[in-house]
Amino acid sequence: MDSEVTVTIDPHVHSEGSYDANEPVELLLEQASDIGLDGIVVTDHDAIAESLRAAELAPAYGLVGIPGVEVSTAAGHLLAIGVDERPEPGRPFDETVEAVREDGGVAVVPHPFQRTRHGVRKRRIGDCDAVEVYNAWLFTGYRNRRARAFAARNDYPGVAASDAHSAAYLGRAYTELTVEGVGSVADLDSDALVAALRDGDAEIHGRRQPLRRSTRHYLRGASKRVGYALRPAVPSFLQS
Repeated sequence: MDSEVTVTIDPHVHSEGSYDANEPVELLLEQASDIGLDGIVVTDHDAIAESLRAAELAPAYGLVGIPGVEVSTAAGHLLAIGVDERPEPGRPFDETVEAVREDGGVAVVPHPFQRTRHGVRKRRIGDCDAVEVYNAWLFTGYRNRRARAFAARNDYPGVAASDAHSAAYLGRAYTELTVEGVGSVADLDSDALVAALRDGDAEIHGRRQPLRRSTRHYLRGASKRVGYALRPAVPSFLQS
């Protein structure tokens, strides 16, 4: 009989490398190990340095190291999982997906349809590798159900993730993968998990964040976006 191993990963986690999170990757890795996950993907906003460091440190915590980034495309956010370089932000959605694949990664659409969180709108989702059908930060189950129905209707594999911005909420949603041809988790690497995600042989598990916590996170993010939009313009002669 061919060997296989089942692993659990949280593929959407934020560290201090994101503007809206402040946990060091060491703490995230320690928490992931303590709660029994086999790996996490640190997907900071348009920044990959901390994720690369987390992937390098992961084996010391008994975890599989998987780098990634949450990149801002012209259509909304996209998770680039298994890449070594950050795709250029602001490019068209399809071009970004292609860049992710060229770097050996998978392109996953997180929290789709949610305009307040820069989710890609339904009509803008073209070719991709998977859709996040369970995000633990959602206020209600409606958006997750809608994402799951969309993925099923269009034959996209689904993943679940915590979208954690602190270690305490890591793993509240996670993706379970079965990887064939591997005898143990110790034999796994990022490429094998990326291939399993691409194949779509996954089970999703999760529970939403407490409503009070989700509300605070949403309001804090909205406040930062408004503040950024209202910031004073810098005169051109002062710009470098």
